Formats: sequence, C-alpha cells, structure tokens
Amino acid sequence: MLQTCTFIKKSTMDYELLLRSRIFKGLAIKELIDIFNKIPFRLRKYKPGAVVALSGEPVENLLLVISGAVKGEMVDYAGRIIKIEDIPAAEALAPAFIFGNKNKFPVNVVTLTETEILIINKKDFLRIMMSDDRILANFLDMISNRSQFLSEKIKFLNFKTIKAKLAQYILQLDINNETFIRLNRTQNDLADFFGVARPSVGRAIHELEEEGYILADRKEIKILDREGLSVLTKM
Repeated sequence: MLQTCTFIKKSTMDYELLLRSRIFKGLAIKELIDIFNKIPFRLRKYKPGAVVALSGEPVENLLLVISGAVKGEMVDYAGRIIKIEDIPAAEALAPAFIFGNKNKFPVNVVTLTETEILIINKKDFLRIMMSDDRILANFLDMISNRSQFLSEKIKFLNFKTIKAKLAQYILQLDINNETFIRLNRTQNDLADFFGVARPSVGRAIHELEEEGYILADRKEIKILDREGLSVLTKM
C-alpha cells in the first residue's frame, strides 16, 4: 500500500472544522487563529487507502483529522487485517501515545476517504497546552475518557460467552433496578465493543429473549429475569 499525500498551504486552514475537535472545545475562532499564528504546523491531504502511520512508528506529532476519516487496523500472525476502529473528522490519532515512554502507534492508520490531517509537533503542542489551561483540560479529559473506555472494554474480555457479556452490560445499565432500560449503543457498536461479529450480538439478544431473560424492542430492553442474568455473568 503506497502512501500518497500532498502538503496544503496553511492559509487554507478551516478553523470552523478545527472547532469541532474536543481538544479545542470552548475556544473562539479568533482565539484559535491567534494560537496558530504563533506555532508552526502542517496540513497534509491523503488519498483514500493511504497509510498515515504504521504500527510501531514513534508518535512525534499531534495528528488531528480535519476532514475525511481513517481507520486503525492491525495484521495478525496469519496475515489477516483486523479493523480496530474508525476515526472520524475532528478526532486525534493515538492521543494517549503522544507522551510517555512507549509513545509508538499501536496500530496501522489508513485513510478511508480523502482525508486532511493537521500536524503539530509534540513540543509545539505542549506549548499550546501550557499557554491555555482550557486546551490542557480538554486534552486530559479526552485521554482520561479513552482510558476509562478501554478499561471497561477489557473487563468484558473476562466473560467467555457473548450472552454473558450482554447480561453484564444490561445489568450495568440497570443501576436503579428498573424493569426497562435503554441500550446506549447500537448492535454494531456492541459488536465492536465486545470484539465479536455483528450477527453474533443479534443472535445472543434473540437467545436471551427465547430463554426468558429479556424482551427487546430495538434499543428498549425489558428485564424479565434479573437473577438469571446475574447467573449468566458467572458462567
């Protein structure tokens, strides 16, 4: 796969798009312009299917998707490509790996569409955060939320079956012991979260219905047997 990209003039920076990033939440366009007038940065445009970064490469810059979308993927020992996640516009690439001792890309990053990426050197990004505590707080919130999400995801790896994962997920949402809950993820999202195929989640929900644990109407779930769900999580 060839890396095909071109550099774009700084004058073409669309600050309206930049405001969509969680890193710059709460700032006005004028404030952004003032900040970016004081630091060097690059804009790079990639064609679909281009490699932005390879697993194991050092993370030396903040990379922010301005437009388009990329995906994180890895190759297993059999040579199969496994998609980890899609990363849409306004999101940063591997933000938790910019700093620290092992600051290397954990996966390959490949563009899904024509994509524009903002590149800021790590030292310059550090200067930005030190100059505005809102940006620092936004960045810390972002990587903290990501860490919490991954911690929750790892917890579900302990459950051997998809039904057990679903049972635990439903019980976690049922914090007030209510009869009805609403799933906060689609079946596609749940499949990605559990690390399984999309049809497997649908089958597991159907089995939980047939076995009398729940009634499901899209995202609406009626819990029929809370104790039974609890037993499933221990299997």
